[in-house]
Amino acid sequence: MVRITNGKVRHRRHKTLIKRTKGFRLGRNNVYKQVRLALLKQGQNAYIGRKLKKRDFRRLWIERLSAALRARGSKYSVFVGQMTKKDVRLNRKVLSNIAVAFPEVFDKIHDEVLK
Repeated sequence: MVRITNGKVRHRRHKTLIKRTKGFRLGRNNVYKQVRLALLKQGQNAYIGRKLKKRDFRRLWIERLSAALRARGSKYSVFVGQMTKKDVRLNRKVLSNIAVAFPEVFDKIHDEVLK
C-alpha cells in the first residue's frame, strides 16, 4: 500500500498564509507558527481599530462643531441641548461638514436653533 501524506496541501496552505503576512517583520513573515499567531493578532487589532475609528471621528466632529460655535459666541452643550429640544435631526457629522464647507448655512441653522 502506498503511503499518502498531505505534503502538497500543507505546503499550499502554508504558502497562502505566508503571502498574507508580506511586510511583517522578522519571523512573523516567514515562520509558519509565528505567521499564524501574527494573523490572529492582526485580525484582533483590525476589529479594535474599526471600533476606535468610529470613536475618533465622532470626537473630531464634536471638536469642529465646538470651534464653529465658539466663533459664534455659543457653547456646544447648549447648542446640542437646544437641537434636541427643538427636534432638529441633524447628526454631528453633517453639522460639522456644514460648519466647515458652508458657514452661511451653518449660521442660519445656529440662529434657528438658538432663537
